[in-house]
Amino acid sequence: MKYSNIKYYDIANGEGVRTSLFVSGCTHHCKGCFNPETWDFNHGTEFTVDTIYDIVKSCEPYYIEGLTLLGGEPMEPENQRALLPLVRTFKERYPEKNIWCYTGYTYETDLLDENGKAHTEVTEDFLSYIDVLVDGEFIEAKKDITLKFRGSSNQRIIDVSGGR
Repeated sequence: MKYSNIKYYDIANGEGVRTSLFVSGCTHHCKGCFNPETWDFNHGTEFTVDTIYDIVKSCEPYYIEGLTLLGGEPMEPENQRALLPLVRTFKERYPEKNIWCYTGYTYETDLLDENGKAHTEVTEDFLSYIDVLVDGEFIEAKKDITLKFRGSSNQRIIDVSGGR
């Protein structure tokens, strides 16, 4: 997997101050996407064990509330597999901090359903580390700049942590 960018001290993509990883690769190609360069799975820098270490280390300060995954599309099957070690390591190190994930896929039909478009052998494990999922494709006709942490009114902010 490759990634487009890492934003340290991000305050736009989830609650509080966070580290945000913008992965590469997205098959949705939403009209009006704010990051179309990340559609290409070969865009950016190789995601490595060192990348995982740097991201986890960046979340160490007490004022960092968590990690955000977006892109591109973190829930593309190949990206889920590559990101699983990151989310697992992050939660082992910082069980009190949260992980937000932005996806154009729909939680119930595309991710949870065994026949869903993005369901893989690692999806359930991957989702078990996510606290907040922002789901649904960006729809330009439903764009609403007054919405917090989402771009269009069809997108949902879902607490998938189960109260853990």
